[in-house]
Amino acid sequence: MLSRTADNLFWLSRYVERADYLARILETTSRLSVLPAAYTGDTNEWTSALATAGCLNAFLAIYDKPTAETVTEFLAFSDQNPSSIRRCLETARFNARAVRTALTQEMWETINGALLDLQKMDERQFTTGNISRFTEWAKDVSLRIYGSGYRTMLRNDAYWFSRLGFFIERADNTARILDVKYHILLPESSSVGGGLDYSQWAAILRSVNALTAYRWVCRESLRPWLIADLLILNEELPRSLAACYKNIADCPDSIGSAYGTHGKAQRQARTVLTALENSLIDQVFHAGLHEFLTNFIADNNRLGAAIVEQYL
Repeated sequence: MLSRTADNLFWLSRYVERADYLARILETTSRLSVLPAAYTGDTNEWTSALATAGCLNAFLAIYDKPTAETVTEFLAFSDQNPSSIRRCLETARFNARAVRTALTQEMWETINGALLDLQKMDERQFTTGNISRFTEWAKDVSLRIYGSGYRTMLRNDAYWFSRLGFFIERADNTARILDVKYHILLPESSSVGGGLDYSQWAAILRSVNALTAYRWVCRESLRPWLIADLLILNEELPRSLAACYKNIADCPDSIGSAYGTHGKAQRQARTVLTALENSLIDQVFHAGLHEFLTNFIADNNRLGAAIVEQYL
């Protein structure tokens, strides 16, 4: 396979997963923002949405203040934001077109159809109050692209590069949303374990489709350390860091086996997976959850760079 083809497949998947993640962030933030003011107090959920998406500085270069309207427009539709949902899906389709012959017909039709639907949409019909219509559509598109690839692609190098992009992006997103909740979302005037804290943790779990999973696994009220354990170390949760890295480690191994060579990317993926497997949540909190997540995001970025250097 040409490195150019692998690169397009890798980033196609990353942009699709990023669009899904941004849709979930907008949905969660919208849900938090409509809680009664007397109950929530003075919160900064729209700022936290930008921080979680990693584009707060880019936003402040264009807008004066984060509000429901400006953040929604910036994260969902803005052409000035290269990571908006619209731009992510447009870039994903551009990558898909470049590797049309490496995709199955069902996967291509799903991606191409999504862009055609997007071009017909009038963003003015999606106000802050009904942005859920757009976020549900974006999540559905991501699910259909992911599912069509899983169900129809040969388990060859094209498939493994595609999966690798999905899981690296998903791991980064899960780490960021957990880190931002822990450090930004809860105001200093609100108590940990209070009503606002509980509502925010519930919203975070919903954003990664893990609220029901938490109830099944933990079987008690929402507790930050149990939520962190679920999202970081539980391999049974598809969006946890451990589950993502179990898949990430398998992908470079499969690619390496197909080409008869292993390198830095394989070693680095296994190193991160081993560190997660040997971690306990008490140790994570004792050393500092923010520091743990910051180091994880840096390691994940280094793995992405190693993949680019080794293959792309």
